[in-house]
Formats: sequence, structure tokens, C-alpha cells
Amino acid sequence: MPSDPILSLPWPEAQPLPDRFFDRDALCLARDLLGKVIRHRIGDLWLSARIIETEAYYLAEKGSHASLGYTEKRKALFLDGGHIYMYYARGGDSLNFSARGAGNAVLIKSGHPWLDRVSGDASLALMRRLNPAADGGARALGKLCAGQTLLCKALGLKVPDWDAQRFDPQRLFVDDLDEAPAQVIQTTRLGIPRGRDEHLPYRFVDAAFAAFCTRNPLRRGQVEGRDYHLLDHQDPHLQ
Repeated sequence: MPSDPILSLPWPEAQPLPDRFFDRDALCLARDLLGKVIRHRIGDLWLSARIIETEAYYLAEKGSHASLGYTEKRKALFLDGGHIYMYYARGGDSLNFSARGAGNAVLIKSGHPWLDRVSGDASLALMRRLNPAADGGARALGKLCAGQTLLCKALGLKVPDWDAQRFDPQRLFVDDLDEAPAQVIQTTRLGIPRGRDEHLPYRFVDAAFAAFCTRNPLRRGQVEGRDYHLLDHQDPHLQ
């Protein structure tokens, strides 16, 4: 999808997702964000991660922040699609994008470091410094962005900087590299308390990166058709 012509591109081949991309149903947005690349500039370096895991949330279901009602802190959830909503989860920062309809949004649950001519070895080295392993050493590549707070830590994304903001192609945007997962896993969300619509299948994982997401839906003991569904890229129907 081409970018809005009014955007000032950080490099000629960049394809920032336009606001209209986010103006869609949260489930569709959550699935279609898989394969896109988050780009965040720190100094002269662009830190990048491919989106491999997302969760959709709606105002009308009990698992969402928006279901608790409007507050100034949650205002981004009630704004037009494409606003950034960030909050603290277990002491770390979490990244969400508003979708179509007040109170609806997508949580970026996990990513995988993305390396190309824009984000090279120096960018990866900075991501590892920002998010070291528990012993202070370099965190493994597949673990660097494997969770919503680890993703934000590795990309240097902070609640005070970006909550309730719009994307800025010179600083933070989602890049469309015309890549999409061959298969998508649809399953239930993680961390939803019992009785708050924990059964809803609103979580999506790029099947090729299942081992690097928050919790592998293909782990031993999981049964297709019961615990998860496999969707082909071309299949427009969600379960």
C-alpha cells in the first residue's frame, strides 16, 4: 500500500503505512500488521523489528483497557485509527495502535530484529545494548524482541515519548516491505484474567516465527482446530 504523498520519506524506498491502513477492524488490522517492520530512529541509527505477533482488542469485550472506560491516559484508544497507545506492563513499555472504532486497538505482542541496508550491524548492536540478557551479555537474536516489553526495550520506545502520538516518518513508523506471512496462526490472547473474555481467538502469530513469539502456539500438546487455527495468507476468513 503506497504512503500518503504528503509524507516526507526518510529514504526513497521507505513505505510508511498511511493512516488509512489502520482505519479497519481490529482483527483484520492485527492480522495484516504481521510482516510489517517497525522503524524507530535513535540518533543516526534506525532500529527495526518485523512484527510477528499481535493481539486485537475491542471496546465491547472485557479483555481490553478501553472496556474500563475513557480516561485521559487511555484517550489514544478512542482516537482515529493510527494513533499510538503506550502503557506500562509489568514495569516495561508496551506498544499499541488504535484501529477503526472508538476503543478498538491492536497490541504489538512480539517482533524479530530486522536487518537490511537501513538497519545494519550497528543498529542491532544498539538494540542489544538497550535490551541485554539477564547476565549483562548479548541477548540471543530470537529473544531480543520476544514479548511486548522486550520489543519496546530493544527498539528504545518509551511511554512518555509516544503515547497518544501519531507516527512520524522521520522518527517512528511502520514500514511496508510488501512481505506477508505464508501462514498465520490464530489463537487466544495471553494474560487475560478468567472471566474477561479470555476465550476469544484474537491473537495472531506469523507461523514461520512461532518459536520467537511470547508463547509458542505450536508447542507440544497444542492441537490444531482446538487450541489454534492455521490460516493461509490468501484466506480472507478469520475463525
